[in-house]
This record gives sequence, C-alpha cells and structure tokens, in this order.
Amino acid sequence: MSDFTSNFWSVYVTAITLGGIIACLLLLWIASRKKVVATTDNTTGHVWDGDLTEMNNPLPLWWVGLFIITVVFGLCYLAFYPGLGNFAGKLGWSTSGEYDKEIAKANKELEPLYARFTSMKVEEVAKDPQATAIGERLFMNNCAQCHGSDARGSKGFPNLTDADWLHGGTPEKITETLTAGRMGNMPPMAAAVGTADDVKNVANYVLSLSGSPHDSLRASLGKAKFGACAACHGADGKGNPALGSANLTDDIWLHGWGEAAIINIINNGKTNQMPAQAEKLTAAQIHVLASYVWGLSNNQAPAKAAQ
Repeated sequence: MSDFTSNFWSVYVTAITLGGIIACLLLLWIASRKKVVATTDNTTGHVWDGDLTEMNNPLPLWWVGLFIITVVFGLCYLAFYPGLGNFAGKLGWSTSGEYDKEIAKANKELEPLYARFTSMKVEEVAKDPQATAIGERLFMNNCAQCHGSDARGSKGFPNLTDADWLHGGTPEKITETLTAGRMGNMPPMAAAVGTADDVKNVANYVLSLSGSPHDSLRASLGKAKFGACAACHGADGKGNPALGSANLTDDIWLHGWGEAAIINIINNGKTNQMPAQAEKLTAAQIHVLASYVWGLSNNQAPAKAAQ
C-alpha cells in the first residue's frame, strides 16, 4: 500500500475487508432471528413444481460455531498482521521484513566461507575456482539481467568482457561501481553545437575518430564544432574516466552505431543508471563479485579443481 500516493486505496481495502466480515455477521444474526413455523411433518409449507417441499432444517449448531470462530479468527488476524490498507498490524510483520531476516541468517552462515576471500587480493580471488563459481552465481542473480548471462551486454548495457571501461576497470573502480552504483548523463548538446546541419557534421566527425564509415567532407566541417563536446570527451575524443565520458576513438558504441544514432544522442542526450548493490550484497560478496567481473576482462581462467 505504500506504493500509492493517495490514501484512497488504503481506505477502500479496509472498508471492503471489514464490510465483508460485518456483512457475514449481520447475515448470521438475521438468519438466527427468523423463525419458521413448521408443520407437523417438519416442512415450511412452501412447495414448488407440485412436489418439491422445503424442509425446516436450520443450520447445525456446530456449523454456526465454526462460522463464528472463523470470523473471530479473521478479526484477530487483521489486528496482528497487515491486511487493512496501511495498517501494519500489532506484530509489525511484513514479507520484506521476513525476507531481510532470511537474508541476514544466510549471510551469517556464509561468513566463514567468504572470510577466506576477503583477505585475498582481487587478482588472487579471480584465479580461485571456488571464488569464481560463487562470483558467477552472484553475477547471474544480480547482474545478468542487464549485462547478459555471458556478460557481453547489449545496447545500453556495457560489455564486461572487453577492456573498455567508462569509469575505469581497476579492481578498486569496479568495487566502487558495484557498491555505490553509477549515474551516467550525456546532456542534449544540439543547442551548443549549432544547426541541424552542424549536428550532422559533428556526428560524422565523431565517426571519423574511430575510423568508422563517414562523410569526410562533413567530418572536416564538424571538427570545429566538436569543441562543444571536448569538455567531456577531450579534444582527442578519448574520453575521461573521471567523468565517465566515453572514448569515441575505439569503435565501441554503447548506445548504437551510425550517423542516425549519434545524431539522436546529440539532440536528446542519454541517461544511464547502474544500481548500487551495497544494500543487496555484503562487502565480502561485492569483493568476490568484483573479482569475478575483473577477471572477465583480464582473462583470468581459474585452474580446474582436482577431481
């Protein structure tokens, strides 16, 4: 219920829930007060289709008792557990709280396993077969959704198996990225570049930096206008890891290749977010995961464990 910005749905759910329980009790009370005068043959006197006779058989007391117990149980449940809109219940139980307890318990049990790796350097952990197996599972559970099961990424999601790193590929930088996340922002630059024709010229100049197919005449005209981009990408277009700006000379295109794709980014900008993992993973888990990711681009193939 906390996902809703209005209190309407909380009140709505509460009203429907309590209204249903009250309606059940009211129905039971009305039924208990209605007395039917039975005839000597224990019928109510109502006959349908000539031979269908309604018998005077009230609800068994055991059934009525169970019905009342069920209603009381429902009210007690709603008092102690969440079920009435925003009301969390007297016990404060929640699925997220239960999940956090289970994760904390699992992390406690795994501490001895990770303790061996925390004292090792990333380069050493990346070569350890057991650490690599653990790192692979951590990657599949937390990173593969964006970077792919093979870590080669896709459009908008970096390839982690090459040597191209926007913020640097050292163990320290990878650990920093996993822990705190990253927010990449390329602002719209069309106004700073100039006219639509200028934007097209700059796009061709950018393509020329990596030796990609381009219009050489437009590229020569766009070089002067590239100054608006040089503040982040550098005068040589090689980028700046401190800013997370891309290297435009390596022919690696995170958000698509070609004149149209570059023009689109110059005109509209681009924002990318790498979510922080510190709230999901322990420091020891991030250390193992960072070692695994570092190993992907540094060809660290661990020796197979002895059979």
